Amino acid sequence: MQYETVIGLEIHVQLATRSKAFCADDASFGGPPNTHTSAISLAHPGTLPRLNKKAVEYAVRLGLALGCDIARRSTFDRKNYFYADLPKGFQTTQQNNPICVNGRLTVHGARFTAHEEKPSTVNREPCTVRLHHIHLEEDAGKSLHDQDPFDSLIDLNRAGVPLLEIVTEPDLRSAEEVASFMTEIRRLVRWLGISDGNMEEGSLRCDVNVSVRKTGAEKLGQRCEIKNVNSMRFARRAIEFEVKRQIWILEKGGKIEQETRGFDADSGETYSLREKEEAHDYRYFSEPDLPPVVISGSFLEKIKSEMPRLPQALEQEFQTKYGLPAQDAEQLTQEREVADFFLQLTTNNQQLTTNNRMISNLIINKLLPWSASTGTPLSECPVSPAAWLEFLNLIENGQVSASTAYQRLFPVLLENPDRPPTLLATEMNLLQNADSDFLEKLAEEVLARFPEKVAEYRKGKKGLIGFFMGELMKASKGKAEPKAATRLLEEKLK
Repeated sequence: MQYETVIGLEIHVQLATRSKAFCADDASFGGPPNTHTSAISLAHPGTLPRLNKKAVEYAVRLGLALGCDIARRSTFDRKNYFYADLPKGFQTTQQNNPICVNGRLTVHGARFTAHEEKPSTVNREPCTVRLHHIHLEEDAGKSLHDQDPFDSLIDLNRAGVPLLEIVTEPDLRSAEEVASFMTEIRRLVRWLGISDGNMEEGSLRCDVNVSVRKTGAEKLGQRCEIKNVNSMRFARRAIEFEVKRQIWILEKGGKIEQETRGFDADSGETYSLREKEEAHDYRYFSEPDLPPVVISGSFLEKIKSEMPRLPQALEQEFQTKYGLPAQDAEQLTQEREVADFFLQLTTNNQQLTTNNRMISNLIINKLLPWSASTGTPLSECPVSPAAWLEFLNLIENGQVSASTAYQRLFPVLLENPDRPPTLLATEMNLLQNADSDFLEKLAEEVLARFPEKVAEYRKGKKGLIGFFMGELMKASKGKAEPKAATRLLEEKLK
């Protein structure tokens, strides 16, 4: 409680372009080492870069989604440092005139409103994180230290792959907020189709700048940067350790040294890598081989016109317009394809009676697990939206019980997508009977067998209705329509 944690992020998003940032080399993940390279990405003398237009489009797309100001004129710079996996001896980046500036992202349910022993019981409120800028740059290669007992090996397949670096203001206050913010960024870049957001493959990674200060203080403490954190779990552990480390030093009367640190996943501790470099250490200067990026009004308007509805807006709409609980709305908007599938079903549902919660349950509890297990995207589901709505209407109208529909009819429908669900249910003898003569005869037989239970019910033991329903369902071999049967039993038990 005596200290406040202050965190800023530098998030690197690998763009899903087919080619690299400044040449036509393959930008896809994997491949044998040093096969996605050419004279340009290897920086042979006399070669010149050429900017990837799609990377610019993706940068603008993300900037618009985050409410940034799009620079109509941006430039590239050389960031000079020498390392084995940087073939040019410098990184092409945007130090002075980035393509997107300002912007913000609100993360719902991220900020603690109170401190308690059990954080899960603490109410949370939205946290708005300001963005300083977003800039385009290229990735470096990869050093492999565990492939050879004597030497480090270099794979330059990744060298030159286009990146967007998102730089936040120091607005985050906890590891939980960082995890929420990174999760939201991952959802957004996947939603926009600009990156797969795969942290394990390095498509999304972050450098975490951590400092602490006395609670109530306005001046920021000295920060330390934790490099290349590539999972939500590691980010949380690294931040928690670093905060404790800095507080321990301050409590002992020490001073926090500005430095770059790594994170050891095995020990859960951060460790010193080097003193933190300042901008002048990199000897930035304007890239002489690339002209300024000039974004025309028509280019910007075209991208704006192609922007999809954003996930946070749809998540809110799913709750207010479609009446879904918050958890369902959040799950349905994790992937754009899933949200589109839900909207497709609700659009087809205008003339039918299936409620939106049943549609949501079908997608979340049945279709998404089926999609994951079969590797089939929802957009390629063989069953039409109209057929799924007919399937749900069988349940809602009491013609087929929910358990029977999902356990027996669901898999058969996927195997026979061209056959109507009602016809399949009829052929499988799954339809329930709501005929009053049929149900009345069963009800009379059940009540006649249990006169003592009938007397107990009439004396006030209303919970016995479940017992009578169970007996009636047994007698009907599961064919009795539950709602109609319950109404009939209640009438006879008055």
